[in-house]
Amino acid sequence: MTMTMTLSIADISTLDDGRLRAELEALLEDAVNSGASVGYHAPLAPHWKRAFWDGVAGLLSGGAHRLLIACGPDGDLLGGVQLALCTKPNGAHRAEVQKLLVFTRHRRNGVARRLMAAVEDTARGLGRSLLVLDTLKGDSGEPFYEATGWRRAGLIPGYAVEADGALHDTVLFYKTL
Repeated sequence: MTMTMTLSIADISTLDDGRLRAELEALLEDAVNSGASVGYHAPLAPHWKRAFWDGVAGLLSGGAHRLLIACGPDGDLLGGVQLALCTKPNGAHRAEVQKLLVFTRHRRNGVARRLMAAVEDTARGLGRSLLVLDTLKGDSGEPFYEATGWRRAGLIPGYAVEADGALHDTVLFYKTL
């Protein structure tokens, strides 16, 4: 897919900026309310948005977590992705890609592809050679990851419970850099 908009990618080390924090909370809400399986059920209550990003802020301050954001030419947030670095001695070569989120109004414009390329470059720059991630089986992420060079590693049945009580499987992916 051709990139139809200009965007920039930034590696965020703190969540002290009030405007950015508000945009990130809106991004999480948009993702959850549009059906993304990112740990929450719609409608997303305000306290969950704050708690989620408070948790990310804590992880960022610990140094083993990265947050990359994509911004449009006007500086508005388009999406983001996280990278959790393994800190164990036997895992210093790997990291987990987490919470690839793009505002619904900016999807299908190459934002997710640019974020994934940037998170892979970041991981490479940090000496990581193996990335892993998971996505809900049947979700739009599944064909997206396959199309961007990720390999299916397996399936975990009944991994996530939806608001209606139904259990859903998750698909594990990996990519060697």
